Amino acid sequence: MCYCYFRLGSRLAENIKYPQKSLQERILKGLFLSSTLPNEILGELKPAWNEKVNLSVCEKLIIANLELSAVFPWKNDLSESIQFEKFAESFFIQPDLFLRLRPGHEAVVKQKLRQAGIKFNVITPDCFSVINASKIDIVIDLDKEAVIQDYNSQKTGTFLKELSGSDIQLSVWDCCAASGGKSLMAYDFIQNIELTVSDVRRSILVNLEKRFEKAGISHYHSFVADLADPQFKIPDFSSDIIICDAPCSGSGTWSRTPEQLHFFNEKKILQYAVLQKKIISNAITRLKPGGYFLYITCSVFKKENEDAANFIQQQFHLELIKMELLKGYDKKADSMFVALFRKNA
Repeated sequence: MCYCYFRLGSRLAENIKYPQKSLQERILKGLFLSSTLPNEILGELKPAWNEKVNLSVCEKLIIANLELSAVFPWKNDLSESIQFEKFAESFFIQPDLFLRLRPGHEAVVKQKLRQAGIKFNVITPDCFSVINASKIDIVIDLDKEAVIQDYNSQKTGTFLKELSGSDIQLSVWDCCAASGGKSLMAYDFIQNIELTVSDVRRSILVNLEKRFEKAGISHYHSFVADLADPQFKIPDFSSDIIICDAPCSGSGTWSRTPEQLHFFNEKKILQYAVLQKKIISNAITRLKPGGYFLYITCSVFKKENEDAANFIQQQFHLELIKMELLKGYDKKADSMFVALFRKNA
């Protein structure tokens, strides 16, 4: 019920537009909009709504007398290809849980899911979706057999696949590695890889190292790096591929993390955009001539996406190979932005 409340966004949840409504009323509206099956609470307190939970979000918004512009008031800041109505409606739909099956483990994962009675949808041969409440961690050996990774996060890997296939070893630096999801994907997709990972805090890398151990990755380099600090001295190395999964607003994941929607301050858009440019400016200095720079965010805001891509082109004269906003709001998935650049040889 708390999460249903958060899904209203801060303006509706705090009742700026509808001051006459009680906290209980707002919670019930969030529950109504987020439900697809009748439930006891609505049945007791809002029986008329309970009979209509199977309607579309758009139809239920009319019944609840709510407007999408109050749920998500930053329409003008969105990347141009985002369909505002569909995106904002997705906040009331719980996303699926997605698995990326690691090479050689496809058959065993299928078998384990079937034995546990967990229904799954095959999106691609190595991508499955299950309902979010599935107890995956007690069924399969996570990180060894499969990785929990959103559908569109997995799709960013297609950019890496296009760079693989060479007999020559490729050096890859995941400069904002976090928990290591993109590094794991690079390791699986690039046959001959020399992997380097970094992040701003040692504690982050400790968690990554534990994950790598489970995944069977033992040969890699790691270091702590505050790439937002222009005075930070990066170790002396260069990379064929730099993955920059930059810190961002996370706005493309808010249907999964509605508390972020509730507490978001629009000033953070510019703050993140400035931070991203600092990280890009530092990281890109270690890109080899002829190398590739892969920029990724899980944001839907133009300043963090297309504006950052323009900055990379104009400031560093890299060639834009491909750019795409991966929409997840019609797939029960996250939305992500990805752009691939090449440095002239």
